[in-house]
Amino acid sequence: MQTLRALIAILSVALLGLVAGCLVAGCSAPASLPRPYGASTAKLGESITLLGWNLSVSNLRFESNYVLVDVDGAPSEQGKPHAKQEDIRFGLYGAVAHPIETYGLGSCSGIASLTISPLSAPNPDRLTGTVCVGPLDDQSAVRGVYVYSPRDRITGTTAAYPVAFPVGVLPTNRSDTGVIVQSSSVEAWRADGTMVTQASLGDPGVFNGNGYMLLGLDISAIKAQYSDESANRGGPLMVVVAPTLPPGQGLSHACAVYGSSVLVLPDAKLDAVQLKASLCTQGDINEALLYATLSLVGTHAAVWISRD
Repeated sequence: MQTLRALIAILSVALLGLVAGCLVAGCSAPASLPRPYGASTAKLGESITLLGWNLSVSNLRFESNYVLVDVDGAPSEQGKPHAKQEDIRFGLYGAVAHPIETYGLGSCSGIASLTISPLSAPNPDRLTGTVCVGPLDDQSAVRGVYVYSPRDRITGTTAAYPVAFPVGVLPTNRSDTGVIVQSSSVEAWRADGTMVTQASLGDPGVFNGNGYMLLGLDISAIKAQYSDESANRGGPLMVVVAPTLPPGQGLSHACAVYGSSVLVLPDAKLDAVQLKASLCTQGDINEALLYATLSLVGTHAAVWISRD
């Protein structure tokens, strides 16, 4: 009987310690959930601390060929730095054929068929409302939503490569980052909509003013290696191209759709890391077409899973 009482006392002390730890540090996502490629993971409706925010993502549903989620966010520590609301980017997690991402603010603009309260930032310390990611036809491919910021960069993880029309980017060295990125297509336009071709490169007037370049990219890695390196790094890699313009100030609809960054975060249930993505460089036409750069950078990310 004394042994039983002693055991009960020990278990009680341990339980009280666990509760106290949660009260001090905050317990959000269950520790038992996997961290795909170093990304923090939670179930929909739970909260994750990311980018200086406590973020919760809930109520994943499909409307008008878009994936909708409700987002609520507040700084994780008052008075401490946190990512700007306009820099927080959302993407679809799952076996999607092509990465689909969007900045949260403004993501539902132009979708008149939806009756929602779009994500808003009532003040610098608040995020609330619905994010729209799409369009997407294959709803069965979506298992969740991920979040990151293209401005959040893990120190010492950047590798940069030149990009120029009409070649694009040559295959990157796997030994640099564990990931190979190469161009599958390269197209370019002047800001007035005139397409730039190889034949027009000899015309000096082509490179006056602004312009943009659309890059089709093949991104691949050895799954086990990329998983281990991402875990050690503290997060997955993102592919970022420059120069670019702020959201809402782009030179074309295509640049608004594809953006200038993509997170290398495929569904961990897939057998390989293999993505086909499209990114846009834009701005001064010389910089955007002839002197652009592509960077592979480690970043912090989080995933909210809707189903196993």
